[in-house]
Amino acid sequence: MRLATLRDGTADGALVLVSADGERVLRVGGNLLGAMEDWPATEARLKAAQARLDAGEGEPTDDLTFAAPLPRTWQWLDGSAFTTHGDLMAVAFKHDPHEGDRPLMYQGLSDRFYGPADPVPFPAMEHGIDFEGEFGVVVDAVPMGTSAADALKHIRLIVQINDWSLRAIAPVEMKTGFGWIQAKPACSMAPFAVTPDELGAAWQDGRVGLDLIIDWDGREVGRANGAAMAFGFHELIAHAALTRDLVAGTVIGSGTVSNANYAEVGSSCISEIRAIEIIAHGAPQTPFMAFGDTVRMTAVESTGRAPFGQIDSEVVKA
Repeated sequence: MRLATLRDGTADGALVLVSADGERVLRVGGNLLGAMEDWPATEARLKAAQARLDAGEGEPTDDLTFAAPLPRTWQWLDGSAFTTHGDLMAVAFKHDPHEGDRPLMYQGLSDRFYGPADPVPFPAMEHGIDFEGEFGVVVDAVPMGTSAADALKHIRLIVQINDWSLRAIAPVEMKTGFGWIQAKPACSMAPFAVTPDELGAAWQDGRVGLDLIIDWDGREVGRANGAAMAFGFHELIAHAALTRDLVAGTVIGSGTVSNANYAEVGSSCISEIRAIEIIAHGAPQTPFMAFGDTVRMTAVESTGRAPFGQIDSEVVKA
């Protein structure tokens, strides 16, 4: 199933099912955050509605406006599960590479996720505006101490995210030893959240094996594949749940999608591009984003189908 949220004037929007071709939706009542809190009952109701949608019911998407599937939620925890990204960030920010067998993770802003076509405001270009393409999962209630093996069954939906970053501020906040506040504004989210079965063979071992195509101002800069996570989503969930319950609706991110063959597939953020330039030329050459710049992110199957839809954002002055 593919789920989405329509803007209806409320904070959490209206939950809809989306047809396989993305051209029709069927309103199913309520909102996704509420649905996550009683997923077994929700899933049964959605499956019944899916049969109606498949039979031709629903309305065209032409005049509808999609919010993020979860316009807000209780908790956003973002990992950094791609080894290549970590190694390149160590070059970009001149710090030692991460060592150890524990995933990296921080708790970010969850009271707002920008919709797939929303302009994204920033106060100043000198803050180093950067995009970060990644995948995420939405879980039902996860008890404290849940193992990685048991965590897989708690993954109810998969999403595609642009985790915006302000690179000039990030190193300053990192040096304090506390978490990011100013360097991590609200994320953008692609329009469709999908159940794991919707991805078929592309969902393996808690990883999304799809290419994430990223176009910056109409030029492709990356198509890294999400299968290269050093830790699967189930392992990230277990890490997060070691000392806390995870409330239903928690979103956990993969971190920036990154591959070791970046010379061939490119990068999912500008900071990686700059790190590669430092390695090759001794200094970065590519600037960060400017007001008026656009970024488009689309995860694609081998057939060209985009199960999450696409994020298409413009950077604007706040």
